[in-house]
Amino acid sequence: MMEISRRALIAGLPLVPIAARAATSLRVVASFSIIADMVAQIGGPHVAVASLVGPGEDMHAYQPRPSDAQAVATADLMVINGLGLEPWAERLATAAGYRKPGVVASRGVKALVGGHRHHGGGQAHDHGAFDPHAWQDVANARLYAANIRDGLVAADPARAAAYKEAAAAYIARLYVLDLDIKAAFLPIPRAQRLIVTSHEAFNYYGDAYAVDFLAPRGLSTDHEPSAKEIAALVGQIRAERVRALFLENTAAPGLLRQIARETGVAIGGTLYGDALTGPNGPASSYEAMMRHNTATLVAALR
Repeated sequence: MMEISRRALIAGLPLVPIAARAATSLRVVASFSIIADMVAQIGGPHVAVASLVGPGEDMHAYQPRPSDAQAVATADLMVINGLGLEPWAERLATAAGYRKPGVVASRGVKALVGGHRHHGGGQAHDHGAFDPHAWQDVANARLYAANIRDGLVAADPARAAAYKEAAAAYIARLYVLDLDIKAAFLPIPRAQRLIVTSHEAFNYYGDAYAVDFLAPRGLSTDHEPSAKEIAALVGQIRAERVRALFLENTAAPGLLRQIARETGVAIGGTLYGDALTGPNGPASSYEAMMRHNTATLVAALR
């Protein structure tokens, strides 16, 4: 697992205390929009959150900008996903001279490797890499929320009660969300729950909610499949009678549309896996994203 600094960012180690701020917000930098939303849900009016990779942006193609280094340099707290998702984070923190506390939101997650859960951390690599998209299982999102809560409390103890109260309410909503997603799939026969997305962003979702996902690209949108890999996927789609293909908001649609033409399988809509939308979009928060994705999948699989 790539971390900003093993001394500064592994949750559970003592964090540098920050003086109480009676009239100012805690400045938090989050690696991407989903993490930023979770911080905002728990921090509320007491935090000012900046997302390095914004809504609708592909985190796999992210390149730090000078303004990002400035945001990190002036932050009171930095929050990343971990599990190898942000290989640039440690370099950016070092370049920005960041020496303050940090949170790895996925700390404690049982990571998936090749479709199976794996305990502990580790370094991401090309083959058998840890799947970093752990937030796609809402049970993991509750763990993210607890880690973020603890980071905020440690960085801003004067507002500990507010953070704990907001986190408790948020975690309770996530518990209901988890149950609602499971209930939504009950009318869908297990054999019908096979779909295709642009890249492997939904393995945790599939593992948690008994849905099988296929994708032409791997864990990163940077991966370009060979003609042989595409042909194999087309053959599998035909053989297993896949009911729908789904675009992703951060992935180029061309390849999936090509597969739709070759197989005759309709595109069932757009899923939001790696990034939220703006405030007026269907995935303006983590909760809205998960509900939108579930409704879109269920409608296409019926």
